[in-house]
Amino acid sequence: QVQLVESGGGLVQAGGSLRLSCAASGRTFSSYAMGWFRQAPGKERGFVAAISWSRGIAYYTGSVKGRFTISRDTSKNTVYLQMNSLKPEDTAVYYCAASRTNSWFTGAAELYDYWGQGTQVTVSS
Repeated sequence: QVQLVESGGGLVQAGGSLRLSCAASGRTFSSYAMGWFRQAPGKERGFVAAISWSRGIAYYTGSVKGRFTISRDTSKNTVYLQMNSLKPEDTAVYYCAASRTNSWFTGAAELYDYWGQGTQVTVSS
């Protein structure tokens, strides 16, 4: 049974940093891509970043480029999202997800098969 467990969310002031973690278990993820999505109140869930597990190729949505960095530690089966220069508009529940498709880099949520429970990130102004 695949499990994705996020941690690291919290309350931070604008300009601050947080690092989210996603611990994956239940199968071998070498053929997967791992993504981070976020959902703010009243908005749809949106793509933030994704990384291929085997080669470490990363993609980002435009609004976080240069501020967020996705990485993975294959020895720990963990994916990270380092978030710097946080803004109030980054406030959302952040979800970790896993995709088996070759089109994972498009950021389409329907291409992701497994999801975590989410972790709240709140950025105060």
